[in-house]
Amino acid sequence: MTTGSRREILAGLGAGVVLTGLAARAATAPTRKIGYAIVGLGSYATRQIMPNFAGCDHARLVALVSGTPAKLDQYGADYGIPKTHRYSYAQFDRIRDNPDIDVVYVVLPNSLHAEYSIRAAQAGKHVMCEKPMAVSVAECQAMIAACKKAGTKLMIGYRSRFEPYNRLAIDLARSAHVGPTQIITADHGFPIRPDQWRLDRPLSGGGSMMDIGIYSLNAARYLTGEEPVAVSAVESTDKSDPRFRTVEDKINFLLRFPSGIVANCVSSYSSSHNGYRVSGTQGWIDMEPATSYSGQMMTIRKDGVTAPRTLPATGKTQFAGQLDHMAECIISGATPIVAGEEGLADLRIIEAIYRSAAEGRGVRIGA
Repeated sequence: MTTGSRREILAGLGAGVVLTGLAARAATAPTRKIGYAIVGLGSYATRQIMPNFAGCDHARLVALVSGTPAKLDQYGADYGIPKTHRYSYAQFDRIRDNPDIDVVYVVLPNSLHAEYSIRAAQAGKHVMCEKPMAVSVAECQAMIAACKKAGTKLMIGYRSRFEPYNRLAIDLARSAHVGPTQIITADHGFPIRPDQWRLDRPLSGGGSMMDIGIYSLNAARYLTGEEPVAVSAVESTDKSDPRFRTVEDKINFLLRFPSGIVANCVSSYSSSHNGYRVSGTQGWIDMEPATSYSGQMMTIRKDGVTAPRTLPATGKTQFAGQLDHMAECIISGATPIVAGEEGLADLRIIEAIYRSAAEGRGVRIGA
């Protein structure tokens, strides 16, 4: 990562968390769309999240937070966000005084998730945070505690849980559509470009496992509906590649679940793949691509017959579904299906994966 790009990311960010213990805001009336402030105007926020507010029934974009004035001007104008609702990082805590903001969506480098989520909660705002939830179990626990103390909701951006094919795969796998699940394979990777914050450990907290590997891990968990009890992992990284000076490239990890299901998973920053397969006693359910932004494809083999499964178009993207789900939970008082505890569960396993790879032995989860 170049010095300039890192400086741009860090410019204007708050120096620390100020513990204020503010009370949560009053419940929002369902007659008004729930207002989101987007914190961090990188490509994922501007190309994937923000355009999808147009397809939401209950959520709207009302505020922006960025350390780059030009971005605030550009996207503020594009989305009709008044200057009073555009904040630098130095001004972040002023969101407490803006009643239009119900939810703060944190889309910053991983190492900043905890700080800005906690500060948002202390400002009385609900929190949506991108995955990985944070860079350690301890940070995840602090985020959950802060939102609990403030009486605000915490949801993690697991968008695939709102994608129709993935939702169907969960139902089919857990209902033993191809017989009881025996093995899951999940492979996710892409060749990463150099000079970006994800390759800088102080910002990312790790390499491919803290990024694309989340999809393999989370898929294994949501397809089984179980929590793994043990993991064995192997890392393979070419340290002569300048991209991997501080982070890992490939990690292969094996998860064992209480029912006996085994998940073989891959996380990679040097190969291109996005899919998973659920193998049961009568056949398999295949998704390729599985967790991409669009274009999911499902094939099922059952009792010797292989055929594609095609779903009708829903009219709502996984991004809009995710944004609306948080809004609906705020309106109804329900707990998000991917609350903070979901992100915490992934980080517990990721820490065990790293430990297993470093020590060259299997590790019991939570041990």
